[in-house]
Amino acid sequence: MALADMNGQPLLRAITAEDAVIGAADRSVMRTRFAISARLTRNIEETEAVWKSLAAGPMESPGQSYEFIRLWIADRKIGPADQAFVIGEVDGKPVALLPLHRRRMAGLTVYKWFPRSQVGAYAPVSDYEALSELGSEGRAALWSAMIGELKDADCVYLRAIPEENSGHGPLFSELGTALAVETLYRSEFPSWEECDKLQRSRSRRKHDRQQGDRLDALGQVDFELITDPALGLPAIDVMFRQRSARFKVQGIRDTFVEDHLTGFYKAAMLPQSGIDVRLHVLRLNGDIVAVRYNVVEGDRMFCLISSMSADPSIQVGSPGKQCLLRVMQSVFDSGIRVFDMGSGFTDEKRHWCNVQTPVRQHYIGRTLRGRLAVSLHQRFQTLRAQAKANPKIKDGLRHLRQFADRFSPRQAPSE
Repeated sequence: MALADMNGQPLLRAITAEDAVIGAADRSVMRTRFAISARLTRNIEETEAVWKSLAAGPMESPGQSYEFIRLWIADRKIGPADQAFVIGEVDGKPVALLPLHRRRMAGLTVYKWFPRSQVGAYAPVSDYEALSELGSEGRAALWSAMIGELKDADCVYLRAIPEENSGHGPLFSELGTALAVETLYRSEFPSWEECDKLQRSRSRRKHDRQQGDRLDALGQVDFELITDPALGLPAIDVMFRQRSARFKVQGIRDTFVEDHLTGFYKAAMLPQSGIDVRLHVLRLNGDIVAVRYNVVEGDRMFCLISSMSADPSIQVGSPGKQCLLRVMQSVFDSGIRVFDMGSGFTDEKRHWCNVQTPVRQHYIGRTLRGRLAVSLHQRFQTLRAQAKANPKIKDGLRHLRQFADRFSPRQAPSE
């Protein structure tokens, strides 16, 4: 029986004599044109020069930032044995780097990105021009050499890689098998004027104005950009309190508190972190009613966390939406060209995002049990995506989480 993919297309076909000749010719060309190699280190400091050189171009995510990952490793206290940095080279020149966290799960050794859903998208840190020049066969050989350095891996799981990469097309399709389950939402405009013209209809402007009037009726409204830690750290505390209240209402696990992540986001705002954190804060009568936590890389801003007041009397003025409106009115005229709002559909993304890119989970099974785990996880991801699209199933899962949380111990946040 022929093997087929999820769309019914054949995965395997008969190999003809002509195929064999062509394949041999292609491999010969690859050996002639490129010398591909890979090396592994478990010390992030040894990668700094290569990492920053590769990250000089457009970045898909803070997860590609040397400073962000270095701080994550320190905050999470990840030992050197569980760190892996694989550098891929073409003709002796580094063209890609995979920063990976070795984890042991259900008896398996799995290599994954360091952060999880804390960052909306990831990708290998790469010289996109060099990857494009390699072509599909060359990229397949490069990824194979790099993954081959992970000698102890049962499988490699690389979540949320954008299907299209900064105008270079799909550069990571040859990296294992891929499953598209989410969409990344971005707002890309040269100016607020252009964004306003294309994204806001007359009825949308009227609706925004009515919400603004309701908020103004409650008192003095102020909007500010905060980069000073002295002002930012107290605002982050408020943001996490607002998020906790929202999670409780939604019946969602508070990962920031229960996984002790609040300290990381505070540390990221300190000057010594090297991370460009910018907070957008909306105040009502001096009190913070909405916060957006952003990381800036070049001309790209990534919103990692947003929050708003849980007070019903304040929510009538839609402080979260009013905060975002002011963000959109300011970011594109201050040097930002891409505002990344992460994956997962929301109303605010529908209103503001003009670029939608599928993100894919990439899998490489290295052992028999690793390949079995990959198959099971791919099926789980497919069912999970279907559940998200089904309101009844989604509501049932929410009630199940709420029931489980009643019997789960709560932990205090880190400081």
